[in-house]
Amino acid sequence: MATPVNNVTRLVPGLVERLGRKTVLDEMAPEGAAQANFTEMFSNFLNGVNDAQHSAGQAQQAFMSGEPIELHDVMIKAEEAGLTMDLLLEIRNKLLNAYNELMRMPI
Repeated sequence: MATPVNNVTRLVPGLVERLGRKTVLDEMAPEGAAQANFTEMFSNFLNGVNDAQHSAGQAQQAFMSGEPIELHDVMIKAEEAGLTMDLLLEIRNKLLNAYNELMRMPI
C-alpha cells in the first residue's frame, strides 16, 4: 500500500477510488461539503509552501549559529522546501497554459 508523504500519495490514477480510501482532497474538504473549494485548497497549498520555506530558513539559521541541529535535518527541510516550490511553479505554468488555450479558442 502507498503511504502519504507530506499530503501527497503516489498511486496509480483511480486506484484510490477502487480501494475505497480517502484522498487528500477528501480530507481537506469541509464537513458537509462534497468537494473542496479550489480557492481554499490553493490557498492552503500556498500557505504550506510558505511554511516549508520558512522552516527551511530557520533550520539553516539554527545550523549556522551553532545550535544542536543535524546537517541531514537541515538538508531534508531545504529539499522539501525546494520540491514544494517546484510543484507550485509547475501548477502555475499549467494554469497559465490552460488560460492561454482558453483565450485562443474561437467564440
